[in-house]
Amino acid sequence: MTKTTPSRREFLCALGGCAAAATAAGCSDLTHTSWFRSAFRELGDDEKKAIVADLEREHAVKYGKPVKVGTEGPLPDVEFGYALDISRCIGCRRCVYSCVDENNQSRDPQLHWIRVLEMDKEKGIDFAHANAYYEAEKVPRDGHFYLPVACQQCRNAPCVRACPVGATWMEKDGIVVIDYDWCIGCRCCMSACPYGARHFNYGEPHVPPEQLNPDTHYLGNRPRTKGVVEKCTFCIQRVRKGRYPACVEVCPVGARKFGNLLDPDSEVRYVLEHKRVYVLKAELNTRPKFFYFYGL
Repeated sequence: MTKTTPSRREFLCALGGCAAAATAAGCSDLTHTSWFRSAFRELGDDEKKAIVADLEREHAVKYGKPVKVGTEGPLPDVEFGYALDISRCIGCRRCVYSCVDENNQSRDPQLHWIRVLEMDKEKGIDFAHANAYYEAEKVPRDGHFYLPVACQQCRNAPCVRACPVGATWMEKDGIVVIDYDWCIGCRCCMSACPYGARHFNYGEPHVPPEQLNPDTHYLGNRPRTKGVVEKCTFCIQRVRKGRYPACVEVCPVGARKFGNLLDPDSEVRYVLEHKRVYVLKAELNTRPKFFYFYGL
């Protein structure tokens, strides 16, 4: 028989039945293994450097080119926010595929962090009748408008409260992140998210080496594995270096605005102060940092 290495999730599932026996048998301390190390946010700088070095070596071998795994932390006095002009969005889905390319999402099976919903103008924002699978030779289609949905980066995030192992949390700059190595794949966060913004890797993610973006972040777009959850991180690998998210840069009509909510001169603050903004499912008190507005 071929010997296979169990995933961390499988190992932890088996742990409940063997921990007592291991202790009784006088086994040595198990916490030295990678399965039992602390979550990434609890590691020291030297531990992070060692883990990142290992990942970069593994990715370089797998993809045949150098891959950088960054660990840049939150910028001081920054809380990121996003605003999207529904009156400008034309439903072209360029944001979807730019996000795929930037964030190394699986091509086969296909996985998207952004969904663009086509809605009937007469019904308004109506999720019951939204169409995420519209096909059209030209967009926008008459009588319709478009509502892109991704992670809303909630201040009061249900996904964070639902995670039983603390694998997801909100950083000081407002980005809700996932420690993929700490995720056990239980999908409680997916059940808790009212926006359908989290996605589970049921199969081994496939990114062709020639399409891999080698500029990655540990808590963002680094290559993932089967059995973990992932989602939008506002392109953490870009915004913590002073760049816009990929979807903002690619939008052909300028419908997407991004910036520091704590900066009174930022684009996103201008929108909040001068436009009538809307957050999805406000009645749930999730307090999103993703705002929708009509600019025209």
